[in-house]
Amino acid sequence: MAHKKSSTTDIALRVATAMKQMGIDGLPRNYELVYEAYAGANPDLVRDFIALGKYKTQAALDELGRKYLPHQHEASVLQRSAGAISSEMGNFMELLSQERSSLSDYGRLIGEASQVIRSAAGEGVLGSSLEALQRATELRVTHTAEMAEKVAAQSAVMDGIQKEMAEFEAMKFVDPPTKLGNRRAFNKALARIYANPDLPMLCGVAVAEVDADRRFSPAQIEALSEHLVSFYGGLTRQVFPAGELAVRIDGLRFGFLFHTADESEVTRLIDLLRAAFQTIALRDPRTGRNLGHLTLSAGVCMSDRADSALDLSSACERALAEAKGAGGDLVVVYGRGDEVPAGKEWLLYRA
Repeated sequence: MAHKKSSTTDIALRVATAMKQMGIDGLPRNYELVYEAYAGANPDLVRDFIALGKYKTQAALDELGRKYLPHQHEASVLQRSAGAISSEMGNFMELLSQERSSLSDYGRLIGEASQVIRSAAGEGVLGSSLEALQRATELRVTHTAEMAEKVAAQSAVMDGIQKEMAEFEAMKFVDPPTKLGNRRAFNKALARIYANPDLPMLCGVAVAEVDADRRFSPAQIEALSEHLVSFYGGLTRQVFPAGELAVRIDGLRFGFLFHTADESEVTRLIDLLRAAFQTIALRDPRTGRNLGHLTLSAGVCMSDRADSALDLSSACERALAEAKGAGGDLVVVYGRGDEVPAGKEWLLYRA
């Protein structure tokens, strides 16, 4: 029996009711946070959301949002970074001003010493002038070293700000439980395929789902959900070829983008992942007992068989639904052209 998920409408109604009951302001960032928590796609988010208690402050919600939905708090991060950069630039301008003043004083002493030398002044006056110049030179050497240290320190601060911004940008597209890309990364990649609609990128895309319902009941899947996500997410990360995109869309559903126009190569790579699923046993996280092997179903579509990112994603979803409907453990490729028999839209591949 397939694990029946709540419809989008049901979840939306639950979210609206929950927000009202908990007194949560109807801000877009709050809605997405509560929606993600009730959808249950990220067990870590669900756990941390529950830990906030019945009545959740805006500060606590924002702290959770910065961790799991950083894109909603991009403005505050950018504002903080802009403030830090502005402050450091002010400090640097102050250093330059001090340096200019110091150089001006040093130049004045050199000029005075030169005048004394040219005027053939007495030995005492000349000696005093040279001593003053020597002290100023030593001070310049010390000041230059201090200046170098201050510039290096400020450079390190700027590097830290740049690193924070890079990490923030990366976090927006990472699925925390699996360390794969997330649904946003997948949508962004699909959009890039058709950035030039007249010359779309030639590639293959797949949406796959672990066939957990072939072995476990809905209650067992619920109990094992965190372990299943972590285990099969990690396995996917290990097996999937470097340089290709692998993401966790939600639950036990994954998305893949293959940078090849060869359909047989795409299905070969998917079959390698499926073979790993069938080889590496799943174990109970509490007892270590062997729970057997789960299979993987996938729906594939090549980019030249769709006219937009939405069409491509829909084709993959339809192909996956066909694979699941046929019993699972299948790769179904969406096809369109002379090679497809009349009245059919699918080519089926069984491992």
